[in-house]
Parts: sequence; structure tokens; C-alpha cells
Amino acid sequence: MAAALKLPIIDLSSPDRLSSATSIRQACIEYGFFYLVNHGVKEELLTKVLEESNKFFSLPLEEKMKLARKEHRGYTPLYAEILDPSSNSKGDPKESYYIGPLEDSSHQKNLNQWPPEDMMPSWKSTMESYFREVESVGRKLLSLIATSLNLENDFFEKIGALNKPSAFLRLLHYPGEVMISEEEICGASAHSDYGMVTLLATDGVPGLQVCRDKDNHQRCWEDVPHINGAFIVNIGDMMERWTNCLFRWLFSLIQTKIVW
Repeated sequence: MAAALKLPIIDLSSPDRLSSATSIRQACIEYGFFYLVNHGVKEELLTKVLEESNKFFSLPLEEKMKLARKEHRGYTPLYAEILDPSSNSKGDPKESYYIGPLEDSSHQKNLNQWPPEDMMPSWKSTMESYFREVESVGRKLLSLIATSLNLENDFFEKIGALNKPSAFLRLLHYPGEVMISEEEICGASAHSDYGMVTLLATDGVPGLQVCRDKDNHQRCWEDVPHINGAFIVNIGDMMERWTNCLFRWLFSLIQTKIVW
């Protein structure tokens, strides 16, 4: 069993912005990961999102494939993606569902796909509410990150970093060990995220691990425990590049025996 990693906990509701920004800076320099609490997304909404997600992934494959991913929106079946191209795996044993920006524009109109309302009447409204709330959390967080870099609070907005498309919601389902193989299979193979920041909500089932020694040939993986009500935040390749590697990203993976 891997050791548990004790990540910093950032309180988004704290009135002391400078202290929060300082803590974020330290967390991003040392880990690239941290917990975000008191973010304002209600527990009832997150519970509903997980329930609706489980309902969709429980549908027959034939029904899910009617919403197969197009233009980075919709359903991706098992083994369709692999996050580590150097792996010998035929693909990661996970399902996903992508939801992009909600506001229409000249080049994005009607790209999101939604399950039929007669089949899942609460799906669209639940996901839209969650998307908007988490997007708002992300903007507040990026303002603090700007402060942590000794920049103006609205720096990222001014340079266009928040122009659409600025955020994606991805629902993930890891059914566990679904094929027999001598190869070590991970639900999500070793990878880094390519964007600015990722906010990850989990349902308490373990599986997420990170590697702080990403440049070593022999990597040591550490568990990231679940904290009720907290988002797990990690910075991506883009943020590391923008900070000239001051903020660092870590490799992460998902072990197989989990269901999210």
C-alpha cells in the first residue's frame, strides 16, 4: 500500500486573501496539488451530480454510444483513451463524458450532447448548474493564483486566459478490473493535465495517486486521500510553463479497483 500524501488545505472562503495566496504559492511550488475547501459548491448538488453520472454510466452501451464524443463533447467508452502512450496497455479501462462551455458562440453552437429528457430528466439541469458553480470557483481560484504570483487579481482575465472555451466538465467512471492481463493496468495511466488547473471531486473511493519524483526512472507513488467536501486541485502543464517552472505539475494516475 502506498503512503498517503499530506497535501496543503486552502480555504477559499478565508477573508485573508494574502495568506491564502501565500499558501497556494507554497503548495504549487512544493506539490502542484492541494485541497480546496469552503468553495461554495453545495454538497447536495455534488451528490446529485454523482447520482446522475452513475445513472448514465449504468445505461446499456448501445444507449451511451448514441452520444459518442464529437468535438470533445459526449461519451467515450472503455479503452478508447490512453493517457500514457508509452504504456503497453490497449487503453485505459475507464468511461468518460465531456461537457464543454455552456454559452453559445459562433463556432461552438450546440456542441454539447445531452441524454434524452424522457430517459434522464434531471441530467442536463444538474450538469449545467454544477458546471456554472465550479466555473465560478475556478475563476476565484485563478484570482488567488494571480495574487500568489505577485500579479493583479484579474491578470488572467486581462490577458484572455479565461476567454471561452475556458473550462470543461468531465465525468469519469472506473469500473475496476474488467480484463485479465499480466500487465499492470491503471484506470487512468500516468499523466499530467495539460491545462491551467484541474478541480477534481471524488466520492470517497480511493485510487488517486501522484508522483513527486516524475523525472526519476523508478517512480514513487503516493495516495491522495479523500476529504469530504473538498476539491483536489492540481496545476497543469500550461500553468507550469507560464510560471517558468516555478509552479510544478506532478504525474498522477488512478488505480484500477475504484468506481467514480
